[in-house]
Amino acid sequence: MSGWSNEAEQRRRTEPPLPPELSPRRGAAAAAGVPPQPSRGGAGGGDYGPPSTGGGGRGSGRRPGSRARKVKITLLSLVLVLLVVSAGTYFWADGKVRREVDLSKVEDRPAGGKGTNYLIVGSDSREGLSKQQEQDLHTGSAQGKRTDSMMVLHVGGNGNTMLSLPRDSYVTIPAFTGQQSGKRYPAATHKLNRAYADGGPELLTRTVEYNTGLHIDHYAEIGFSGFVNLVDALGGVDMCLDKPLKDKASGADFPAGCQTLNGKQGLAFVRQRHQEADQDLGRMRNQQKFLSTLAHQAASPSTVLNPFTLYPVIGSGLDTLIVDKGMSLWNISSMFWAMKGVTSGDGKSMTVPISTASLPTRGDGVAVKWNQAKSKQLFAQLKNDETVTVTDKG
Repeated sequence: MSGWSNEAEQRRRTEPPLPPELSPRRGAAAAAGVPPQPSRGGAGGGDYGPPSTGGGGRGSGRRPGSRARKVKITLLSLVLVLLVVSAGTYFWADGKVRREVDLSKVEDRPAGGKGTNYLIVGSDSREGLSKQQEQDLHTGSAQGKRTDSMMVLHVGGNGNTMLSLPRDSYVTIPAFTGQQSGKRYPAATHKLNRAYADGGPELLTRTVEYNTGLHIDHYAEIGFSGFVNLVDALGGVDMCLDKPLKDKASGADFPAGCQTLNGKQGLAFVRQRHQEADQDLGRMRNQQKFLSTLAHQAASPSTVLNPFTLYPVIGSGLDTLIVDKGMSLWNISSMFWAMKGVTSGDGKSMTVPISTASLPTRGDGVAVKWNQAKSKQLFAQLKNDETVTVTDKG
């Protein structure tokens, strides 16, 4: 029996398969009227050949298209999410901008030059500070607002220039109408910060334009509270000091070397002046250095690409930043990027040329007198967007 089985098995393995018409199973199916089914073995295969793979595995003809569709859908979804988030962020941030300065009220404006000029003002406003915070920050409790620092940032094709204007500059304040009294006041010579005290941002802008010939395109102002909150939202600003710095009036007390200053320390640093040999002029150099570094960090990838840092920075910066009514988020971004550029060497940082740093006056105490010849040349270069060759030395 076993011999017969082995012999049958051998024939099954060696003999070719029956043609379809002689296959008993298919013959029976044909007799019953069942149409023939294709062989699972494909061309040349028998009834029980291996399943066809079609060259790429079962169902492989559908997989590439299916995967491509899934990738496209995923990418489209991501793009839509980014668009929604970006649009939401834009409108959220735009709603926080305080557009309170109306430059259309400024009288007798000079013609616009080449490039863009920003008037950046640091005021001593205590808005948003409690009595305890005023004490902790050494700000005092003076009422109203005065200018603590003023800079013209020129953005142009031949490099950016950050130009500090001493608040004690002895300049002509042009004729104006008092905001409260409604009275008309004649032109007079006073310290520059008198213009802000008498007529706010609009008169300050007019006074800067009158004395420089530069058309101010945009205005930006930040007070003590906004400054502190912005620095803290950034996680502090990195500064390197050549020597120890201590000033009781501002609260500054820093060792020499590189360190990170928080909001309170940063405010003390930019306000201190008693340890500087040239007082306010030395303070202005520190303010330029600090603000440029702050802008550099605010525009860095570690801030822009980190939503946990970016949103607090935007919120803190815009909540207390007062700008002109024509200032867009794009203008604000351009201003910060330009300040960042000054830090990176794309431009220069300087003070308006000075001839006398301690000019006695009749009713304004000691003031700062500009070097008229060098200042006139500097303003002309900025107005025409030329490379600045004037220096503030000598």
